[in-house]
Amino acid sequence: MGSGRGTSGPSLSLKTSNKLKRQQLYIQQKKATGKARHEERHRRRKEEAKNPELRRQRLERNQPASIDKKRIWDDVDDDSLGAVVDVAQLKRRRLEEAEAAAAAEADGAQKNTEEKDDDDVDSMLGSDDDEEGGGGSGDDEERMEKLQRERSRRQPSIAPSTVSTNLDITPDSLAAQFKNLFNDEPPVMPKILVTTGLNGTIHKEAQEIASVFPNATYIPRSAHRYSYKYSVREIAKFAKNRGYTALLVVQEDLKRPSQLSVCHLNGEGVPPGPTLTYTIRNYQPGKAIVGHGNPTNHYPELLLNGFKTPLGLLAAKSMNTLFPPKPELAGRQVVTLHNQRDYIFFRRHRYVFREARPTEKNVQGADGKDLEGVKGIRAGLQEIGPRMTLKLRRVDKGVGRAGSEGEDALKWEWKAKMEKKRTRFNL
Repeated sequence: MGSGRGTSGPSLSLKTSNKLKRQQLYIQQKKATGKARHEERHRRRKEEAKNPELRRQRLERNQPASIDKKRIWDDVDDDSLGAVVDVAQLKRRRLEEAEAAAAAEADGAQKNTEEKDDDDVDSMLGSDDDEEGGGGSGDDEERMEKLQRERSRRQPSIAPSTVSTNLDITPDSLAAQFKNLFNDEPPVMPKILVTTGLNGTIHKEAQEIASVFPNATYIPRSAHRYSYKYSVREIAKFAKNRGYTALLVVQEDLKRPSQLSVCHLNGEGVPPGPTLTYTIRNYQPGKAIVGHGNPTNHYPELLLNGFKTPLGLLAAKSMNTLFPPKPELAGRQVVTLHNQRDYIFFRRHRYVFREARPTEKNVQGADGKDLEGVKGIRAGLQEIGPRMTLKLRRVDKGVGRAGSEGEDALKWEWKAKMEKKRTRFNL
């Protein structure tokens, strides 16, 4: 039945006319390919066991070229809200420029002093000194080399790690624009009021979101047609008079949470604001998570990852003020807000430290080496929930869009043109 064509070559299974023969050849070819890969991995494992340097070189070569690594920044010396710049890198560059300018000024002053001293010295005495000493130029060269070595010795970087967010590097322009969030006063204990949109029906979801924040109270908005419909500005005034520090409004779409507005009420004599509005995607309640745990009343730890720009630091600081400054470590609860490509992944876990099992390998870093201090220790995680993904849409000066007035009422707003470049992100 077969024509006999295509009986040789690597793609034999694709050229054979007989279907059964083609299937057999495909299986044989797949087994041979898998066997070759297995032998290659086995050989490489033996070589790397003898020489660990080969493993380190292989891991360095096999770094994936992800979009995060291709991220581009604005080449400007601007740290205002909306500028896509790495605040840590910008601050480091400014420090280097200031140090270079100070060093150049010191060199110029030293050179002028030396020239002035040379002019004051008598020519005959100067010649006698040169003849007797004979090493004046050598001393100057050694002194200049010493100064260069001291300048080249860099101080420890103030930049945060590639994951964690350092709020201490907040630029002065951002701190001056939002004085109520970025101030030198010790943080106050948060007291949060959570409510829904007008005629809201997602009371269970809003109550679960309120359970994430300690000292939070959920008050449902009435849906009765004869009841008075309070606006968000009236609710903010009501909450501020009763000592609340923040107001959270959960909007809904198709009976699911779709939007979260965080309004900071501030202290007495200070107008409320700013208001940060997020959209909610992929909301999943805690009960729907497989193997979920039950929350406790302990104050959780807070992890803020991946916020690098001025806008990202504003969002991180806004979330930071919603949690107590001193977590209760006995509860072993942690809330994580991980920013990646302008999407903020919200997770809540409970952790426990245990001994590593004999079959488990040691924790290794990006270079393939075992991390010191964690050998024989493992961390177990149990997700509590809820789980959701946030995306920042706008930043208003006052209480939302309607409660902000003036030319600077709208601080920042997301627009569709911001996603034309896939490697440019705002947070």
